[in-house]
Amino acid sequence: MGDEKTDEALMLAYAEGDLLAFEILYQRHRGTLYRFLLRSLRHRADADELFQETWSRLIAARERYRPDAKFTTWLLQIAHNLVIDRFRRQRPQASPDETDSVLRNLDAPESEQPERVLSEFEQRRRLQLALEDLPDEQRVAFLLRVENGLGLDEIGEITGAGRETVKSRLRYALARIRARFAS
Repeated sequence: MGDEKTDEALMLAYAEGDLLAFEILYQRHRGTLYRFLLRSLRHRADADELFQETWSRLIAARERYRPDAKFTTWLLQIAHNLVIDRFRRQRPQASPDETDSVLRNLDAPESEQPERVLSEFEQRRRLQLALEDLPDEQRVAFLLRVENGLGLDEIGEITGAGRETVKSRLRYALARIRARFAS
């Protein structure tokens, strides 16, 4: 019955006490939200924690919700703000083993690195590593665009950046990912 309603209408209904409206919103957006958080944070435990926190914040803000922007933009902005807070509290660092492994591979002559065809899994892993190497702002912009299909203006609303800044972040992110795959 509520499946035909827009997300914004469902959120307004939830603000008035319609629990079914919340269930529909949750079903529609849980996958998108979780993927965004997991790719942004890289650790399942962190993504799980912020996934719950995002929904908690949505519940707490339900009466203040205004459909000024798309619901997904609003939801992802809550998540993005939580991700930024997490980054500020704890900057991720490579472990000593990871650092040693990378340095050994850089020092190895090309003739000692075996040629092989990458499987689909290996390509996904390379993309994940390329995403991890991006600066936070570029990674978030890239994920919002590619994973969530958001436009420049919507990404700007979520991240608080101007349209041209978002375009630059996307351009630099794509260039870095392409360079990573070319090497």
